[in-house]
Amino acid sequence: MVGYCGIVCSDCAVFIAAQKNDYAERRRRAELFTGQYGRGYKPEDINCDGCLGDGQRIFSYCGVCEIRKCGRTKMVKSCGFCSGYPCERLSKLFAEYSKAKETLDSVRRQSGAI
Repeated sequence: MVGYCGIVCSDCAVFIAAQKNDYAERRRRAELFTGQYGRGYKPEDINCDGCLGDGQRIFSYCGVCEIRKCGRTKMVKSCGFCSGYPCERLSKLFAEYSKAKETLDSVRRQSGAI
């Protein structure tokens, strides 16, 4: 499962822990993220079904992600299908996470969008 931005949700540790209902991994991730991001996370925060879904189980950052909001507003399957691809928001993400660009470029090629 690929998120709007090109990050592969099904490879995400939060997604995997939620799908496996793995409390120990949720706790480990919560501790890791608390230290890494300076915000208190609890194991129950480590719960996500992927950013493309309409369900309530979504990781806290995904709920405020501007890329996700834009994709949902434009009702595209992913940013790879957007006529404005790549936008400034994506370019910033790609500078830090080039794998997302590779994924979206592949989505565009496979769909015939380019």
